[in-house]
Amino acid sequence: MKTRTLGSSGLEVSAIGLGCMGMSFGYGPPKDAQEMIALLRKSVEHGVTFFDTAEVYGPFLNEDLLGEALAPFRGKVVIATKFGFDIGTDPRTAPGLNSRPGHIKEAVEGSLKRLKVDVIDLLYQHRVDPDVPIEDVAGAVKELIAAGKVKHFGMSEAGAQTIRRAHAVQPLTALQSEYSLWTRTPEKEVIPTLEELGIGFVPYSPLGKGFLTGKMDESTTFDSSDFRSALPRFTPEALKANQALIDLLGSIAGRKQATPAQIALAWLLAQKPWIAPIPGTTKLHRLEENIGAAEVELSADDLREIDAAAAEITVQGARYPERLEKMTGL
Repeated sequence: MKTRTLGSSGLEVSAIGLGCMGMSFGYGPPKDAQEMIALLRKSVEHGVTFFDTAEVYGPFLNEDLLGEALAPFRGKVVIATKFGFDIGTDPRTAPGLNSRPGHIKEAVEGSLKRLKVDVIDLLYQHRVDPDVPIEDVAGAVKELIAAGKVKHFGMSEAGAQTIRRAHAVQPLTALQSEYSLWTRTPEKEVIPTLEELGIGFVPYSPLGKGFLTGKMDESTTFDSSDFRSALPRFTPEALKANQALIDLLGSIAGRKQATPAQIALAWLLAQKPWIAPIPGTTKLHRLEENIGAAEVELSADDLREIDAAAAEITVQGARYPERLEKMTGL
C-alpha cells in the first residue's frame, strides 16, 4: 500500500484508509463484532494504516470495536476519532452539538479508554458548533496536545473561514468532509484553503455512500435503520437521474480493467497528493477492491475526459435533509 502525508503535518497514512462507521452505525443494525474484528485485522495485513471512527458511532460501539481489533497494532496504525455531539441525542434526527471545552476533554477521556490508547492520533471536531467560538475549540485541543493526550487536530465539514480561524490557534493536520465525483462542493473554497495552509484532506463517503460502486438503481430500497432511507439523494427519482455518473465511471473502468468504485477512488487520489479517502465497508471483497484503487493510474487525458463528462451531469438531490445540511460548511 502506498502512503501519503496529510498536509505539512508529517502524519503519514495509507493512501486508502478505512471508514469504520458502517460496522456499528448508520447502515442498519451493528454487524457481528467478531466478523468486524477479523476484517479490521485483515485490512492491516493488506497495508491499511488509517482508521476512522467517532464516539457517536453506536454511540461508543465503534470505538470499542476498534480498540479491541487494533490493540495488537498499537503504534503501527493511525486512529482518527471525533467529538462534538451530546451523546444521548440521535445525530440523524435530533442532533445536539456540544463543543464546549469541558465537554471536549470529557469526550477525549472516554475515547482514550475505548480505543485502548494513551494518545489519540487525530482528533476531529465532528461538526462546527455555532454556539462555541472556534478559537475556544482549537484552544481546548491545543491544551490536550500539550498534555500528550492528542497528537493532531482536525475538523469535519468546516467552511474555509472557520478553518482559517481554528488553524491560527492550533494548526490543523486534516479536514474531513464529503468529497467525490458526485459531491464536489469543497473544490470551490475549501481545497484551495487547505493547499494554502498545508492541511491534508480526508474525503468521507468517497464512493457516494455506496452509489458510485454501480450496484444501485432506482429499484434499490433501504431499511428504515439505514440512514440513506432519509437522504434526498437516495430517492428512486434521484437514483435514476444520477445513473449518468455510473455510466461515466463504467466506461472508464472498462478500459482500465478496473471497477467503477476503483475509478472513483483513483480520481480522488489524482486530485492532490495530500488527499487520503476513507471508503467504508463491512465486506472483505469490497475492502480488497477499494485497496486496489491505489494501483489504478489515471492519465491526464483520463482525468480531462472524466471532468468534461462530469461537468455535463447535474447531480440530483441534496446530500442531507435540511436540518443536517445546515450543520455543514459553517
